[in-house]
Amino acid sequence: MDFDSLTIFKTVVDEGGIIAAARKLHRVQSGVTTRIKQLEASLGVELFLRNKRRLTLSPAGEIFLGYVEQLLRLAEQARHAVLGDAPRGVLRLGTLESTAASRLPPLLAHYHQQYPAVRVELVTDTTDALVEGVVCRKVDAAFVIGRVEARGLEVLEAFDEELVIVAPRSHPAIRCAHDVRTDTIICFPIGCAYRRLLHAWLAAGTVVPDKVLELSSYHAIVACVASGTGIALVPRSVLETVRVSDSIAVYPLPVEHTRMTTYLVWRHGEISPALRALQAEILMSNPRRA
Repeated sequence: MDFDSLTIFKTVVDEGGIIAAARKLHRVQSGVTTRIKQLEASLGVELFLRNKRRLTLSPAGEIFLGYVEQLLRLAEQARHAVLGDAPRGVLRLGTLESTAASRLPPLLAHYHQQYPAVRVELVTDTTDALVEGVVCRKVDAAFVIGRVEARGLEVLEAFDEELVIVAPRSHPAIRCAHDVRTDTIICFPIGCAYRRLLHAWLAAGTVVPDKVLELSSYHAIVACVASGTGIALVPRSVLETVRVSDSIAVYPLPVEHTRMTTYLVWRHGEISPALRALQAEILMSNPRRA
């Protein structure tokens, strides 16, 4: 088992098959097939389930993939550490949809100017899914809401968010949770930290919503609020990135519910030059966190 074989295995997984992997690696198909079989023979397990020319990871292959990704990443970090060169390669970042829309554009624009050899790949999801992605090494780091309790993760404060309630302009004034007791709640799927905070605010007012509309885009959420579908909780920064019509009214939350911090999280002891450079960019953009 060598790094070349591990790279071939990872490419087959990423590209979804032998043919696409061979094309990506500029190798002949038979050569890639042989290396995969040799790797399986050396391990004594099947890494792929073969079904009519389709390859899917076996249970053993799923476990092996996590270690392969870690080994390849550590090898790349070791190379950069020895060479002492500038950050390069791929930085896989998870992020909330709201953070991607309102906070990351200026940060990543400056980062790209400073480190053009780094290719940033963004994945958007809920906080719970992003934390799981970091733990399982699907992403190198992620921007999430609230302090993360998962073991083995390190955190850096990145942004502060002010949360507000948005409602149709025709809705009576909202001063407490009781004022929205009959409304449809528009929110992200379960796993969203903002959704948990919204439910906490409602629960504090003894309100249990019985109508929930789940969406995966703030543009869609704000549009539904404007059309009179229901109410939602959103970061105020998001309202600056979407077209807010005169059909929407914005209401503050009580102080104990209005502020949340976005953190950058990553696995303990696993920090590449590219990720370290991103952390430096975050600290420079907000000196008080340094």
